[in-house]
Amino acid sequence: MSNIKIRMAKVSDSQELVNIYKYYVEETNITFEYDLPSVDEFSNRIKKILEKYPYLVAQKNGKIVGYTYANSFKERVAYDWSVELSIYVDVNEKGQGIGQMLYNKLLEILRKQNIVNVLSCITYPNESIIIFHEKNNFKKVAHFKKVGYKFGAWHDVVWYENSILNYKDKPEKVKWINEIKEFI
Repeated sequence: MSNIKIRMAKVSDSQELVNIYKYYVEETNITFEYDLPSVDEFSNRIKKILEKYPYLVAQKNGKIVGYTYANSFKERVAYDWSVELSIYVDVNEKGQGIGQMLYNKLLEILRKQNIVNVLSCITYPNESIIIFHEKNNFKKVAHFKKVGYKFGAWHDVVWYENSILNYKDKPEKVKWINEIKEFI
């Protein structure tokens, strides 16, 4: 897909990202958010994530068609080598490999940061997202029953994990995103 370019997100991308996210908030249980965040809230989320981790966007002919980011799994220092992943693709652009391109680039950067574990929380059932994760070497590590309530129904979630670097007795120090010389 030579017409897809991946780059680091900017705060000025917030409106386009909210436009993509709107479908997932208002039409699906993929996210458990009830209300669409404002552009200002999204801007703050991008700023916070970019303090430590990559936040990437995919552009097709200059228009953002998907985004992905890693975020802290937990706030304690001992968890620094583990992150949670999120990927969202414009509903009109799904099935074109954009999510895979974003995922590949995100993992490339996370390895440079010395991140060892990538985790993903998935509303269950969600066959296409589970297939995507399993195709990318994620393994199911947890299943929580009826932990989220949205659209008048209780939903399960499953956690998937992918160890992208080998475990070491003394892991390399995690580098925050501003410590990585080349992003893309």
